[in-house]
Amino acid sequence: FVACLVSFYHFTWYYSLTHSSHTHVTTFPTSSILDDCIGMAVDLWSEVTIERSSTFQITAEGEGADAMPTDESNLLVTGVKAAFDAAKKPVPILKYHVVSRIPYARGLGSSSAAIVAGIIAGLVLAGHRLPCWGSEALLQIAASIEGHPDNVAPAIYGGIQIGIHNGTRWVTERAPCPAGMQLVMFIPDFIGKTSSARNVLGPEISREDAAFNISRAAWLIHALCMGNLDNLKVSVQDKMHQPQRGKALYPYLFPMIEAAEDAGACCGYLSGAGPTVMALTSGASGDIFTQREKERTDKAVAKAMMSTAKKFGIQGRIVVTQASHEGARVLKADPPFSSDIFTYRDEV
Repeated sequence: FVACLVSFYHFTWYYSLTHSSHTHVTTFPTSSILDDCIGMAVDLWSEVTIERSSTFQITAEGEGADAMPTDESNLLVTGVKAAFDAAKKPVPILKYHVVSRIPYARGLGSSSAAIVAGIIAGLVLAGHRLPCWGSEALLQIAASIEGHPDNVAPAIYGGIQIGIHNGTRWVTERAPCPAGMQLVMFIPDFIGKTSSARNVLGPEISREDAAFNISRAAWLIHALCMGNLDNLKVSVQDKMHQPQRGKALYPYLFPMIEAAEDAGACCGYLSGAGPTVMALTSGASGDIFTQREKERTDKAVAKAMMSTAKKFGIQGRIVVTQASHEGARVLKADPPFSSDIFTYRDEV
């Protein structure tokens, strides 16, 4: 969707080339499925309001608010600075407010969500447009900050994204999201730093393990393209990071995956660098609250995952949701983009 949003900038600034004083952006968490290259947007969201001010301030409420940096090390600020750099304009003094629904440092792309929200808000505040087709300029900025595309790409574009660096620039393509797929997440109460999780990985990968993961990546894309949820169990198998992290950091990982699959999940995997465990279920199409119990497996899977957590003495909670087909978007801008001639979604 942000591809449309950026082209929307392209069009709008011919009518309003002045900067905005206030903007309100929504951004989504993401789950890295495979090896820093395939990620999925998750239907939870945070909201960020940024406005020009006489004093710098960051305030936050909700998930991870107490742990959120309130100085310029906050990745929202990094994203905003990158946007103003792209516009070749100085960054004004800004006031930030975050309503966070994305668990912080749990393997759900909270850093990517902050980066993307900051860039988009910064572009609006700077009154700057980016080229949409060909260069994917927004992706280049975000991925250059994050260092890999698996989280920023779905945070920008939504859905399931396959991202690579082609030697010249970052590129991404959408993979189909099977209809009716639901996400059952066990989110532990403790945080997991990506840097710590990377430290347990070995410096070398055997040819056998590399071939194993390459075959699973191909199998995953085929399963998604065919809508074959039954093939996901094999698709998310891994030898490069889950065994190492499960052994060193998350002893509950494989028992929880096994319990989820035994309860009816199509598959389970470590979301990103953890500690969140993601289970995918077939569910049924439509709103989960209108479905018959016998058509749903999410409750049984959730119960099995919580039971495993209890056995390992791990506190946490279950969140049931689905993939988001949209990425981050502008909810409000002052002055608004809409006019008597053109009205945009939500009258932004």
